[in-house]
Amino acid sequence: MASSNWFDTQTILDGIQRWVEIETPTEAPDQVNKLVSLVADQYRDLPVTLERVAGIDGCGDHLLARSTWGQEQPGILVLSHLDTVHPLGFIERLPFKVEGDSAFGPGIYDMKGGAYIAHHAFAALCAGGDRSPLGITHMFTSDEEIGSPTSRALIEKEGRKAKYVLVTEPARDGGKIVTGRKGVGRFQVFIKGVPAHAGSRPEDGRSAVRELGNVILALEGMNDLKRGVTVNVGVARGGTRPNVTPEEAYAEVDLRVPSFTDADEFVGKILGLTSKTEGVTVKVTGELNRPPYEKGNAGASLYEHARSLATEIGFELIDTYTGGGSDGNFTAPHTATLDGLGVDGKGAHTHYEQLYVSSLAPRARLLHRLYQTLR
Repeated sequence: MASSNWFDTQTILDGIQRWVEIETPTEAPDQVNKLVSLVADQYRDLPVTLERVAGIDGCGDHLLARSTWGQEQPGILVLSHLDTVHPLGFIERLPFKVEGDSAFGPGIYDMKGGAYIAHHAFAALCAGGDRSPLGITHMFTSDEEIGSPTSRALIEKEGRKAKYVLVTEPARDGGKIVTGRKGVGRFQVFIKGVPAHAGSRPEDGRSAVRELGNVILALEGMNDLKRGVTVNVGVARGGTRPNVTPEEAYAEVDLRVPSFTDADEFVGKILGLTSKTEGVTVKVTGELNRPPYEKGNAGASLYEHARSLATEIGFELIDTYTGGGSDGNFTAPHTATLDGLGVDGKGAHTHYEQLYVSSLAPRARLLHRLYQTLR
């Protein structure tokens, strides 16, 4: 196939369909591994060495495809995840289908479409017989949707070795590319009070649920939208029966912060929460699980380069900042990182998730040109 035909939209869409029709919820490692095997097969005839890292802790395998050239110096690391948030069987509710400019399917936008076009662009590069100036390593991980617990060390190790990191998370609002993301913290709050009979001996009890109320108000009071700091108490529970003073209560908390300064301040505040009620204890555990991705100089010049390539291809590449975390958060503090290089569309994590078919060829071409021109 001549390289001009490589960017035929239908060819790309057919490839994405195969990946989408293997459902890959993070918690179904056998399913994830089925897709990892298919992806590995699709690299067999290309000039790469494959490394498959066995999954641990109930997650699937990770796959690294390294170009046979350029591996002795810092090169390009492409980061993609193969897991999705949709449970097994969701494809019956959201089957792969194309309507107008939209193609639907579980994980098609976040991020099988992006993972596939990055692979496809590499295949196009190899078919053209030209080697990129830099080596290319494409890493496919299995656990991004749960915070990358089993892939983080690998991502950080490869990220430190690379000169550039390209992340194939979906584009934002009309094809914008991502040059900054908030850091993400996750916390658990454990509250212990003193049980009592709520009717006959209320004075003996110390309510953990009442104290949970104080804690929720303190946490929600930390929200500062002007600064871009958000704190969400997403899970709260406690108590056993209506006539018992509750002995235990529990909450799970999500924190988003734009900068490292904010991270230090708010992680400290959350971990430092104390009980306002005598006889009740509050214990908070947790940490920042993704550092903030701040737009540094290296990231800014990588963006400018991508923007000029997009102009040559015929579309405008605008950058944006988002509150969602990605694996780019792990590499951005020390390596020039460009995120949101995947497909355009909408509805990530929903029952109407879709990509825009018209975005496939231009965005695959952009990745192809990045491979060809980054030095």
